[in-house]
Amino acid sequence: MGRLVGIDLGTTNSCLSFIEGHDPVVVPNSEGGRTTPSIVAYSEGEVLVGSVAKRQALTNPKDTVVAVKRLIGGRFDSDAVQSAIQHLSYRVREHDNGDAWVFAGGQERSPSSISAETLRALKKYAEAFLGEEVDSAVITVPAYFNDSQRQATKDAGRIAGLDVQRIINEPTAAALAYGLNAGAAKRRIAVYDLGGGTFDISILELNDGVFQVLSTNGDTFLGGEDFDRVLIDMLANHFFEKHSIDLRQDSMALQRLKESAEKAKHELSSSDSTEVQLPFIASTAEGPQHLQMTISRSAFEALSEGLVRRTMEPCEQALKDSGLSAADLDDVLLIGGMTRMPLVQRNVEAFFKREANRSINPDEAVALGAAVQAGILSGQIRDVVLLDVTPLTLAVETQGGVATPMIERNASIPCKHSMVFSTTEDNQPMVSVHVTQGERPMSDDNRTLARFELVGIPPAPRGVPQIDVRFEIDVNGIVSVSARDLGTGKEQSVRITSSSGLTEDEIQAAVEEALTHEKKDQERRDAADIFAKAKGLLYSVEKAITEYGHALEPEMLSMMEERASKMRDAIKDENATSVSALLDDLESGSHEVANAMYSSLETSNLGESEDDFEDLDI
Repeated sequence: MGRLVGIDLGTTNSCLSFIEGHDPVVVPNSEGGRTTPSIVAYSEGEVLVGSVAKRQALTNPKDTVVAVKRLIGGRFDSDAVQSAIQHLSYRVREHDNGDAWVFAGGQERSPSSISAETLRALKKYAEAFLGEEVDSAVITVPAYFNDSQRQATKDAGRIAGLDVQRIINEPTAAALAYGLNAGAAKRRIAVYDLGGGTFDISILELNDGVFQVLSTNGDTFLGGEDFDRVLIDMLANHFFEKHSIDLRQDSMALQRLKESAEKAKHELSSSDSTEVQLPFIASTAEGPQHLQMTISRSAFEALSEGLVRRTMEPCEQALKDSGLSAADLDDVLLIGGMTRMPLVQRNVEAFFKREANRSINPDEAVALGAAVQAGILSGQIRDVVLLDVTPLTLAVETQGGVATPMIERNASIPCKHSMVFSTTEDNQPMVSVHVTQGERPMSDDNRTLARFELVGIPPAPRGVPQIDVRFEIDVNGIVSVSARDLGTGKEQSVRITSSSGLTEDEIQAAVEEALTHEKKDQERRDAADIFAKAKGLLYSVEKAITEYGHALEPEMLSMMEERASKMRDAIKDENATSVSALLDDLESGSHEVANAMYSSLETSNLGESEDDFEDLDI
């Protein structure tokens, strides 16, 4: 069995960690970075992930996928997805099941399969670092992710070749990292998590190794991407006022704006102002035009104030649901890259009336906590217990389209609840059940999880059949159902028509595609190794022929020159098959040359007197 690891699959960056001894350790990527950009690009048949994908985004914007986490498990026609699409350089289309899928690299791809590329890259980094197979993982998600988004994240893990043993909420994971060595004292903490694409707030109680989540809230479409957009619009509007050109309509120019906005945002967290210079950003009848602008921190904060205020309402609701006040808290933990912004820190400290805790790396805390959970599951950590909650209410549609709550939000998970349904007409052969997730009072305003058709009900007057429908939320926050006829005691057949998500066939197809890519990648790596070996050997052989060819027999010299010539042509033609076939002959020939040279040297030395060597200390 392989290693179990913890993974923070982020909107902007992702991170993998594992338990060594009793402590979580971050795995660096192939370039030495502790986090990996969650960017996937499709370029000339290749799949690029991380920094290498980010570097080519400027020249390949339509096939470079960023922030796909905002689409995972999302409906194409939802307001949140439609809002996100407006600011993406790549194309998003509606799939047959109503989900938002990405068109990149010449084909439609699910957000789950794209996220799987990032997970697969992290898996390879970990295997190279640990020297062993990594086959299972704990993956984190925003606390306010719904069932479809959690399922889609789990699908991404499966496609990447990982057995996803647990899905846990990001603020909860951060709390695990924070409290692992906090001691036995009882503490109540708030975890404020403002990342690249999502915002979460969780209230937890830590007591002698027991981590109990009291409440959670958040916004799955609020994060660093939105703060970037503020700067993008500022730069684009500045340029439009001078040249009447909207740079946001040019995909390449938009990508340059995004890169500059992200850099400026980071610099404004530590500096009062920053300079943005983008030469040759557009062209007019007057010639090439450049964008140059000084951005002050105060100007950026003025435009971002509304975004920061949006995080305060979930904080208020989370405190209310927990039954605590700000004064009852012992600590406020800041997680996510955006919490480095001074405006965010000031607002959080003003709301909670205390200085925020910034003792843990905001970019790594979630991955470290995921590793702690992995350690709990694997038995490496035995003195920690996690009690999480469900973020959204699970309801069933009743008469008039009302969403009748079955399991309220912030209920401890895992949990179960059942409700008895009956027929509304005489001799009704089936009962339809509509299950939703959300906080709105009417079913149509919430997220549809599934519609159940309980078929095969025996003929009976209305109201007589009793069908017990049981709802269960597992430790991953994922919902499942079962149904039983109370009159006969037999299980009834249930046909579930999922509102979205990948089918099993689609998952398997994605897995097979991933394996195909992996095979091609391995073939490319093997070919690169062969070419490197062949070039090195050819260089050595040609150098030997030049320097020692005079000492060789004419037939051997001719044979080596011929083999070297063939290898040179094969390398020039980039023919890996021919290079591989010629490699053994060239290598064996080089050994013959070496043997012949040394034999020649020994023969030439036979005529020398032993007196020539008597003073040598051998």
